[in-house]
Amino acid sequence: MTDQNAIDADAEADTGDGAEAETNDTELPRDVVDEIERLTRLERSAVDDNEIEAYETRRDELLDEHDFTSRIRDDDGDDVLVCHPDEWHEEGVIRTERIENIDRAVEIPLEGTEDPDDWEAVDEHNRALVADVREAHGDVHGDNAAVLADFAGNHYAKPMESLTGEELAEFRTDYVVRNAWPSEKQQEVIAESIRLVFETAGEPVPESQF
Repeated sequence: MTDQNAIDADAEADTGDGAEAETNDTELPRDVVDEIERLTRLERSAVDDNEIEAYETRRDELLDEHDFTSRIRDDDGDDVLVCHPDEWHEEGVIRTERIENIDRAVEIPLEGTEDPDDWEAVDEHNRALVADVREAHGDVHGDNAAVLADFAGNHYAKPMESLTGEELAEFRTDYVVRNAWPSEKQQEVIAESIRLVFETAGEPVPESQF
């Protein structure tokens, strides 16, 4: 993604820590955030200029619909997509005095523990695994598998069945609670859904997450 917004170091520091993608205070709906992330990752992995432009244009259109803009921030060598209200800007520069609530922004890490250039292939793998779980075990487990796919791909850029016990614990205790808003039925079977994902992939479940 091309950074179209200039920002000084102080402004970057002021908006760096309080606005995670998990926040429920943002004005960007969860499905919009997911689509913006998907388009950004596709743009970063594309090699055709027209394809890159198409992804960028669609992302910017989605942000414009909510009066938001975006930029890439470098966090110690790891790229983070930052989406924030357009009203924070004046002539392309963030004005810190206009930032009344940093929780309105959304930050999306674009690099995980695996090679981010492989994200598209990882996402395709995870979505195929979700489809297998859904077909074999029904929509409730399929929906939970889809949430796990979002977590594995977006936060760690890795296949679901490669998640460690610690990462799965993070998924259950933090990501699902703050980010996914599962139904009561989903919550009741989340542990079983995780087991089914690993079973379907032919991998043992890290028991330390239970």
